[in-house]
Amino acid sequence: MLGLHGLRVARGRTTILAGIDWTVRRGEHWVILGPNGAGKSSLLAALTGYLTPSGGDIEVLGRRFGRSDWRELREHIGLVGAGMQRLIEPGTTAFETVLGGHRALINPWGKFPATARHRARRLLAQIGLAAAAERTWLQLSEGERQRTLLARAQMAHPRLLILDEPCAGLDPVAREAFLASLARFAAAPRGPALVLVTHHVEEIVPGFTHALLLRRGRVLAAGPLRSTLTAARLGETFGTPLRLSHRAGRYALRFTRPGTLPG
Repeated sequence: MLGLHGLRVARGRTTILAGIDWTVRRGEHWVILGPNGAGKSSLLAALTGYLTPSGGDIEVLGRRFGRSDWRELREHIGLVGAGMQRLIEPGTTAFETVLGGHRALINPWGKFPATARHRARRLLAQIGLAAAAERTWLQLSEGERQRTLLARAQMAHPRLLILDEPCAGLDPVAREAFLASLARFAAAPRGPALVLVTHHVEEIVPGFTHALLLRRGRVLAAGPLRSTLTAARLGETFGTPLRLSHRAGRYALRFTRPGTLPG
């Protein structure tokens, strides 16, 4: 699904990503964890063609960066992030927002086929927003907006779905509603490969299979969740002793030394 080989991103004398090797195969769902400044956002920007690497190779869905039209490739990649909310016009309805995903449009215009309109309503129903289809963006809550963007990302049947800190700014109830929708997508047998970027292990829902741990632009660990997501490795990632627990399919993390902060 995607492969990075020796990916390096530098700006001036600052190295943002240093020799990243990472492979995502069909059927895998990955979570990327790391503190602020670890290089998570730069990694996503490089994957989607918005940031030119300084070295190494990027292959996404069988196409190599620099040899393919990344603008066309983006039509096969779904993207959900809190930053996308600012691009939606206040009067656009939830239904229109989802429908726009059929043509990779933020604020759709023109006619759409009946099949696309039916799919948009079906996706809204799947995330529990059928009754909110005609509400405008201004009338939707933060949580409803993020779930709407999740449905929009599915409209074009993407092969890869990237979620960039999608729960940022959500209250606990809205966050759990969004994560419940995400868990359903992760469980879909023919769904896209998922890549979730987050700071919080609590947002790793059942269905995710692998983890990539980043610190200061380097990979500390990458592989199956069971062997990669350990207290020792997370402590190294975040720069402080941590205790990791796993119960009912969900993870929780806390400091082993109260009052300490990551270095």
